[in-house]
Amino acid sequence: MPQFPLLSKCMLLQALCADSGDSGDSGGDAVELPGFPGGAEAFEACTKFCYGITITVSARNLVPLRCAAAHLGMSEAADRGNLAAKLDAFLASCLLRRWKDALGVLSSTRHYAPLCEDLGLTSRCVDAVAALIINPDTAPPARSTSASPWWAHDIAELGVDLFWRIMVSVKATGAVHEKTVGDALKAYARRWLPNVSKDGLSADQPFDNDAGGGADVKQVATRHRLLLEKIVSLLPAERDAVSCGFLLKLLKAANILSASAASKAELVRRAAWQLEEASVADLLVPSLSCVSETLYDVDAVAAILDEFALRYAAAAPAHPPAMALSGSPDDSPAHSGGHRRSRSAESVSFDGTRRSLSAAPVSQGALARVGKLVDGFLIEVAKDPNMPLDKLLAIAEAVPDSARPEHDGLYKVVDTYLKAHPEMSKSARKRLCRVLNCRKLSEKASAHAAQNELLPLRVVVQVLFFEHARAAALASGGHAAADLPSNIRALLSKTSGSSEDDEADRVDEQRLRALADGASPGDDWSVEGLRRAASKIATLRMKLAEEDEDPDADEFARKAGLGRSASLRFRASLRVRAFCAIPAGKPKRMLSKLWPLGRSGGSH
Repeated sequence: MPQFPLLSKCMLLQALCADSGDSGDSGGDAVELPGFPGGAEAFEACTKFCYGITITVSARNLVPLRCAAAHLGMSEAADRGNLAAKLDAFLASCLLRRWKDALGVLSSTRHYAPLCEDLGLTSRCVDAVAALIINPDTAPPARSTSASPWWAHDIAELGVDLFWRIMVSVKATGAVHEKTVGDALKAYARRWLPNVSKDGLSADQPFDNDAGGGADVKQVATRHRLLLEKIVSLLPAERDAVSCGFLLKLLKAANILSASAASKAELVRRAAWQLEEASVADLLVPSLSCVSETLYDVDAVAAILDEFALRYAAAAPAHPPAMALSGSPDDSPAHSGGHRRSRSAESVSFDGTRRSLSAAPVSQGALARVGKLVDGFLIEVAKDPNMPLDKLLAIAEAVPDSARPEHDGLYKVVDTYLKAHPEMSKSARKRLCRVLNCRKLSEKASAHAAQNELLPLRVVVQVLFFEHARAAALASGGHAAADLPSNIRALLSKTSGSSEDDEADRVDEQRLRALADGASPGDDWSVEGLRRAASKIATLRMKLAEEDEDPDADEFARKAGLGRSASLRFRASLRVRAFCAIPAGKPKRMLSKLWPLGRSGGSH
């Protein structure tokens, strides 16, 4: 066979010729090789090698040549020093030692993926690229000012399967910081994933650079979904490895692409770890559900807040009962007869990743940022006419009280929702306003609330009272209302009456306040004085209840020629006057015991 070098080096051709001779087909001069890897160009290079003609091998054509040599059987079993062995040696000694060449060879394996997997080419290239990433000598001198690592943009051009395998190899070594891994994931997501590009627009490129522009939309969505789930599986365990904004962008893409429930749950859990870093725009996840008519996915935000509650409870398991998020007071050690972890603490230790929650305590500053973030989110979703009241209240109440030093943001949520839902019933408006704590409203918010025609009268009265109490605590002498806005001072103006009666009322109310604080009644305390001192609160409470239950009140005012604002302010002024006789001191403590106000009250 020396006179036929091609046959001597190719076991496939030897077998084909032997089969042709055994069949007795003497006229078979042509041999067909259908589906030849690399096509005619690769076959020509193999033929030249067999006849001793020099061929050029580079990162661009090594893979098709190696696949062609394997297809022809150009191994050491056919002839020593055959093409397959020479290509393997060149790959290991030269191409896989250089970054660009190694990436080029790896990228070309996608065209012959099954054969390259069988030959081990893909695995060798993946391991080589991962080793070059880890090797500090590989890094070029500051070629980019980007926050991403120097290698991230290069491997971002690879398909998702190759990228995933490289990142798994890199992470397995533990030699690369998890923040760097997170930056690489962010660069890859911005390159390929819709709605995660830097400018917020969709990145509509297909996965493969050679893919046609007319790819089926469903296939593209399936590929994007696969990419998203691969990225989620690669997220580092370290809490700050990726930003909360990036996680929420992934969650938006997961909603659009209908990603798996497991991927969504993982993103929700991770976002909750860093919720204080998010912005309102990050939380506005579009709702694409067929059963939901709301603009934004409120359920996703509610799930994030649930996870945040787990983190909060795990970081502070000894919180007071009023702040506990995990169950009833019966679950406390005092009721169980011994030390017992809360349900949330037990849930946090469910797996290794969740155990890291306990290492990330929630500071008061972080808690306040979360409260402000949630209020900003609620202001946006409250504008949606289709937003259910139950969901709005559930999110508003999911934040601990200590996260809201003031309720100005929450008041704006209430005001926005009332404006967007003018058809709300009186009972629904009362229910909405129960989330407000009038004690925590600033002077500016209180002034606005006092003029707000959409609020229930009971809330307006509470606002006016607490503004008066605040001014009474700060002012001196008889200038208790000096710091109030003029519109509130007008509503709080006192009617002229007997100064002796007022003085008697003040003395009795001071005694009642002392009794509410637990003081001894004393010998000079009379039942009549107690009854007279409490009369103001009881009368106002009864009148407010009558106003709330009277369906004809507004109709009466309309027939009398009074607009709603005028009638409400007139009735409010009558009811508020009873408060004005309360002297400066501690009016809130007495009133809070006789008539619960704010969020802790029973009815509003």
